[in-house]
Amino acid sequence: TSLDLSFNEIRKIENLSSLENTLTHLYLIANKITTIEGLDRLKRLEMLELGSNRLRKVGNLSKLQNLKELFIGRNKITELKGLELKSLTTLSMQSNRVVTIGDGLKGLPMLRELYLSHNGIQRMEGFDAVPQLKVLDLGGNQIKKIENIEALVELEELWMNNNFLTDFDDLKQIKARELKTIYLEQNPLSKDSEYENKVLKALPTLTQLDADMYERGVEAKDDDDADDDEKDKPTIGK
Repeated sequence: TSLDLSFNEIRKIENLSSLENTLTHLYLIANKITTIEGLDRLKRLEMLELGSNRLRKVGNLSKLQNLKELFIGRNKITELKGLELKSLTTLSMQSNRVVTIGDGLKGLPMLRELYLSHNGIQRMEGFDAVPQLKVLDLGGNQIKKIENIEALVELEELWMNNNFLTDFDDLKQIKARELKTIYLEQNPLSKDSEYENKVLKALPTLTQLDADMYERGVEAKDDDDADDDEKDKPTIGK
């Protein structure tokens, strides 16, 4: 069962216990909720949407052990805490006030998609706890260096646009076996005249850089090693 109480003037989550055996999806977007509460008995809940409220912290979710998707973007949350959810696969905390990741991901062993864009995050850390992550969005933060993501070997999408990245050597920290998409636009390094070539060479599995799509064949070579024979050229094309 799905219940949508979005776009009301709700200030407090209450009177939902009668749905404890049926409710799986709960939408509470754009209300005036300041505290996560009143959900303990919703043991079957799989998706919770609390975007655009007045939350300052995450809490009172520990009983929701079947929760798979949590959306709490556009609030005023300052810390990545209160998340001990063994079944959660998707966490979206975009447009909050989070500055550090710390060890906030340790209670999320099944996490596959993490969206933390448009916060105030300054450093990449804590990803050893989620080696199975496939999508990581850190766009629009204050990050100066790609680091501490060697454990993310399953990563397929990495969003780092609108940060302060300057060094192409940072790309060596990416150990993902099948990274398909990366967004690096609106960083200082994206202004480099060889930006496209440097990124594609460093990440041979890419099929998308920013908004541009590529068909990748053999791995790109250094110019000095390139053969004039057409068959030996990398098949890179937009």
